[in-house]
Amino acid sequence: MSVIRVVWGTASGPTALSSFDAALATAGIHNYNLVTLSSVIPAEPALEVVGTAPDLGPVGDELHVVESSATAPPGETAAAGIGWARSASGRGIFYEVSGEDPEQVRAEIESGLAAGRDRRGWAFVEQDIVVRSVEADDEHASAVVCATYGESRPAL
Repeated sequence: MSVIRVVWGTASGPTALSSFDAALATAGIHNYNLVTLSSVIPAEPALEVVGTAPDLGPVGDELHVVESSATAPPGETAAAGIGWARSASGRGIFYEVSGEDPEQVRAEIESGLAAGRDRRGWAFVEQDIVVRSVEADDEHASAVVCATYGESRPAL
């Protein structure tokens, strides 16, 4: 099976959407059509925390992701984060949160992961969290953290 990669980016731009696109570019996933998944990790793939995605396929393909993103207007903060927990078998869960305060985002991820672990009753052996934030100065600013599932797939 393929690899799940955790990637992230922060950037600014003259509009909310342009800052989001720039943050996706920093993460290396701006040229794909992102297909959002819920937050279940299959047992087989390795999980790598890489920051910037490698080439995952042709421009315009679909890329399956678990996404956290936040965009702030000038003078505010954007924070995005994803946490994960995996069981001894490799199966696991992601929990994604966005907001304005990176510490609050982290705390909510920790709380959500705890509830998700309790709900499943698996023997969890691994947990980690990635949170990124950015201050919006005179332009909009965005933070994204995504877990990318494998390689891209043709959209048509």
